[in-house]
Amino acid sequence: MLVTIAMLMGLSASPIIMAAAGGEVDVELALAVDVSRSMDYEEVQIQRQGYVEALSHPEFITAVKGGMLGRIAISYYEWAGEVDQASVIDWQIIETAEDAKAFAEKLAARPVATQRRTSISAAISYGATSIISNNYRGMRQVIDVSGDGPNNIGVPVLPVRDRAIESGIVINGLAIMLRPSGTAGGLDRYYSDCVAGGPGSFVLPVHKIEDFAIAIRRKMVMEVSNILPSPKLHRIANELKADCLSGERQWQDFLDR
Repeated sequence: MLVTIAMLMGLSASPIIMAAAGGEVDVELALAVDVSRSMDYEEVQIQRQGYVEALSHPEFITAVKGGMLGRIAISYYEWAGEVDQASVIDWQIIETAEDAKAFAEKLAARPVATQRRTSISAAISYGATSIISNNYRGMRQVIDVSGDGPNNIGVPVLPVRDRAIESGIVINGLAIMLRPSGTAGGLDRYYSDCVAGGPGSFVLPVHKIEDFAIAIRRKMVMEVSNILPSPKLHRIANELKADCLSGERQWQDFLDR
């Protein structure tokens, strides 16, 4: 993971130029899914099923076909304290309902597992490096990060987030708020201020476990269609910013006890 972070921190501002020759797509979408142990096994299962259902939903297929080229490149990986290499589903073109179904079946076949800690910086670093080194040329490049807590291990999230944005990547967030996260102002504020970024970026909160599937489908349709969120999802500009080091401080306080 240190190698991945080092690669990200040295990226140029023109990732599309750096990418090897490959197929052109409307968007390169990396799905970075939190499986930390702060979520129980049932929640992780329901989250996984939400992605499987979203990929197969007619709204998602319609969004893909509605693009200028009518095709996207998509990848999936799970993370907690680090990225789980066994969870990675590498880049695949989705152009038809059959393509989406095949990707969903690969995902559904993977075992469900959880890991310790929460490193959003590792998730962003892996996604950015994967986007820049793949063989596709997307008109847009997006990392979609889901999570239920602040960054609490590894490199601080802000410099990694900012470097990815400087490289032309948009980062969106799904803030899983089923229980208190310990972040002042709420996890959605933390994700808005410390994780998401880039033109048109957004954060969607999930407050109830039964809302997982709808929220996942909604954000994926928005990302593929490049639809901006409704104004109610934007916070007032003069509100206090979140403490982007809150998770690291909490973990250090725990170790110092």
